[in-house]
Amino acid sequence: MHTTTPLEALTARIGAVGSAVVAFSGGVDSSLVAAVAARALGPRALAVTAVSSALATGELEGARAVAASVGIAHEVVDTAELAREGYRRNDRFRCYHCKSELYDRLDELAARRGYAAVLSGANADDTGDWRPGLRAAAEHGVRHPLLEAGLGKEAVRALARALAVPSAEKPASPCLASRLPYGTPVSAATLERVDRAELALKRLGYEVLRVRHHGRLGRVQLAAEELVRVGDPGERAAVVAAVRAAGYDQVEIDEQPFRSGSLNLPITPVERSR
Repeated sequence: MHTTTPLEALTARIGAVGSAVVAFSGGVDSSLVAAVAARALGPRALAVTAVSSALATGELEGARAVAASVGIAHEVVDTAELAREGYRRNDRFRCYHCKSELYDRLDELAARRGYAAVLSGANADDTGDWRPGLRAAAEHGVRHPLLEAGLGKEAVRALARALAVPSAEKPASPCLASRLPYGTPVSAATLERVDRAELALKRLGYEVLRVRHHGRLGRVQLAAEELVRVGDPGERAAVVAAVRAAGYDQVEIDEQPFRSGSLNLPITPVERSR
């Protein structure tokens, strides 16, 4: 008797919606959803990337390349998170306001163009972190095929590799506002400064990194394997100079390896349940 594979199950799940807009960042999760949607829905699938001040340099170009590779139609929408006071305030519900803006735009597009559903790349592991954006998704009726299928990040990467999705190994790259501690107001100027600093470090050859914004101070976080490089005095000086040139008066290099979602760690279980 044939046992349904995870890919077959995911393809059937996405195919059942009939037509869909995929919220598409170009990261591995949304790329897998887009790749499977292209297989299951063909021309009835559309990948849409949101462009705003919070999108890091190079991410849009990367998304376009992935969309072309997996064979899904791709478009761009402008979003205006910064027009929302709740987003600018940057409390622990910032992502709710960001995703509300995104899904408002995608809902409008889907309704205008006759798509039956909006799909996201949320996966099963996302339920274990602070994700107020999932509440916004629920309010908009967004479907999460990876989460619904019980697929976590490792399973997602495995399927992406099997389909030769170019972003299968791509490190997570959340919006630039995630570099600001909660309570630090979000502005276009601050996002631009963070973007300049991270881009400068990428040009030095660093790949997995964050520049955390603390006013005049930029705190650099690097992956464990890349922390070894800055043990060299010349390399450390180059990193510091690059971040200063981006607009930070003071620069610190975190001795602890980069950990995704580290700014969410202080959130208590009570706050997580809100």
